[in-house]
Amino acid sequence: MLSKTLSRLGAVSALHPWRVIAAWLLAAALAVVAAIAVGGRTADSMTAPGLDSQRAAELIERAGTGQDGMTAQVVVTPLDSGATFFDHGSARTALARLRAEVRRLPHVLDTSDPAGTLDLGGDAAVRGGLVSADGRIAVVRVQYPDQSRLSAKDLDALVELGDRLRGELPLRVEMGGNLFYVFSDPDGGAGELIGILTAAAILFLAFGSLVAAALPIGMAAFGLTVGVATMTVLAGMTEVPTFAPVLGSMVGLGVGIDYALFVLARHREYLACGLDPREAAGRAVATAGRPVVFAGSTVVVSILGMAVANVPFMTAGGFAVSIVVLVMVVASVTLLPAFLAVAGSRLARVGRLGRALRARRLGRLIRPGQSGRWRVAAAGGVPASGWHRWIGHVNRHPVPYAVAAAGLLLTATLPVLGLRVGLPDDGSLPHSRTERRAYDLVAEGFGPGTNGPLVIAADPAGDPGMLDRLVAAVAADPGIASVAPPQVDRATGIATLVVFPTTGPQERATADTVARLRTGVLPTAVGRGPARAHVGGAAASLSDVGRRTSERLPVFVAAVLALSFLLLMLVFRSILVPLKAVLLNLLSIGAAYGVMVAVFQWGWGGTLIGLETTVPIVSFIPMFLFAILFGLSMDYEVFLLSRVREEYLRTGDNDTAIVQGVSGTARIITSAALIMVAVFLSFAVAEDPSTKMFGLGLATAIFVDATLVRMVLVPATMTLLGRANWWLPRWLDRGRAAEAELRDGCRRRYP
Repeated sequence: MLSKTLSRLGAVSALHPWRVIAAWLLAAALAVVAAIAVGGRTADSMTAPGLDSQRAAELIERAGTGQDGMTAQVVVTPLDSGATFFDHGSARTALARLRAEVRRLPHVLDTSDPAGTLDLGGDAAVRGGLVSADGRIAVVRVQYPDQSRLSAKDLDALVELGDRLRGELPLRVEMGGNLFYVFSDPDGGAGELIGILTAAAILFLAFGSLVAAALPIGMAAFGLTVGVATMTVLAGMTEVPTFAPVLGSMVGLGVGIDYALFVLARHREYLACGLDPREAAGRAVATAGRPVVFAGSTVVVSILGMAVANVPFMTAGGFAVSIVVLVMVVASVTLLPAFLAVAGSRLARVGRLGRALRARRLGRLIRPGQSGRWRVAAAGGVPASGWHRWIGHVNRHPVPYAVAAAGLLLTATLPVLGLRVGLPDDGSLPHSRTERRAYDLVAEGFGPGTNGPLVIAADPAGDPGMLDRLVAAVAADPGIASVAPPQVDRATGIATLVVFPTTGPQERATADTVARLRTGVLPTAVGRGPARAHVGGAAASLSDVGRRTSERLPVFVAAVLALSFLLLMLVFRSILVPLKAVLLNLLSIGAAYGVMVAVFQWGWGGTLIGLETTVPIVSFIPMFLFAILFGLSMDYEVFLLSRVREEYLRTGDNDTAIVQGVSGTARIITSAALIMVAVFLSFAVAEDPSTKMFGLGLATAIFVDATLVRMVLVPATMTLLGRANWWLPRWLDRGRAAEAELRDGCRRRYP
């Protein structure tokens, strides 16, 4: 049923190509206009219902002390190496002017006053956390209202002021804070361009034709435009995290070009058999389009499955990314056949440069046709190809290859045992960023914990001595460096305490301090009455989110595995094939996790991707990576096993089906994997550590999946299983007649 629907859809698109292209142009234009008119900016809210940090945020919002708004900090130090802010000189005058200029910016509610504490004496200034003990570094904390009333213009105004004052004041001026985190432009524009250019080069080498190389790029560009614009519209209606556009571009480019490559390769096979271009386009969508739809559906289902974590920003991010994938699937079965029809017989030709580049290694895949034209031979028509010999070799020695490949993957997975989740802060950014320089100055002058303060919200509920007990108990904890004076809302009686740990926000000791405050310090100080206190702040929120995702990850993994198993069982009418696919995909994903731990936590090869310091793995990335990678690895699994299944139905021989099916798809899978790896690695050199993790993790898993798994483990294990690969209980086997029809169809299709 699906094949017939796709066949009609591909045939109609190929029959009316310009109408389909015009419809996509219109859709892209409408999506961009809607994004401009009603779209919103991405934003991060690292909270989730039921978490202690969320309860703290709710109390702070009720109190109205301003701690629930956005903040920024301006960190300054005199250019004169001998001057301090305790001097009655130009440094103090410049500091007072800077604070006055910042207060005049739009939406600024208040700023801290280092100059005012200086007048009270050095000890008072230091205790207020505004001037370092040596008087060399001062911090102006800037308070903004909540995020809904702000925009990127507020960040731009602050940055422009800093750029101007650097040239006018005898101060070094650096800036940071969550205003930068929320409203900085997503990192990834350069990565998209590098990925597209690399993909174009690989496609040209694979097909030897500029026309063939341009079509997948053009289709992916259309799909990415519609998908990202739709994501922007979604951001105007709900909160979409800042990583979603970058991740959507990464995954969208990868799957879009891959899906187009699968359909294009099958289309060229039909052209090589002499079919009319429009008929070839319809058949290509009917055959290769079916695995594309199933693979895309698996990606979407896997990503949407993250809703089980009950973390709203992850659910919204997953939904946004799945929109891009869905658009790419639709483009592959509608827009691409229209492109194929317009290109016509030119897709069957290989240009002079393409012939020269491919003559040595791929010459046997290109055959001269009539009138001097060159045509690409069908994949199954080159029995002596290198891939055919390799798969035949693995087929004859399955045990050593299966053991060696599995051993390598398990070894690469071992570092996962040391996985530590957290959030890379501004200290992991390159020194070229002002946020990193501000972070280093604050850590130098006030200690590392000042960069990740905790905010304790307390409701005394009529207990007059509770607040004093709380301040004393928190200050006495060994993980706390200092406690700022509490702010109390007179109307509600709710108090907020800004607490500075002795350790940095990335360190495990900070998470231990948060846990100790919640389980021991706060309950003892609050007592058994109605009073309550909760620990919030960015560091606490991220620790809570990391703990929740870790707790929900096993449930999510089990759900994705079960759904993928059922889907593959329906597609391939087998029990062992989908079970093997699930286990092998787990191996490739585990290897990707292991490489991430080795690079980001241990620092192995970190300089190659511009990582200047070791960082923990971002708390939500393991779940995101599992969802995306499991779906993407199913792309190759479905594409490869579909061809093996066709060959098995055609010949009835398991070994022949493995050799013919795997070798017949090897070149396409290798090209597709190279494209994905190139796209993902182009993002691994971004400035933001989170983007680096996504890029490196995705690239590693795809590389492993397309080499060790698809070209070694799959043929080896399928050879060992023999005819049991295709066993299905009779009570589940309702499709024997359909299989017989498919077998006959395969004979007609591939004589």
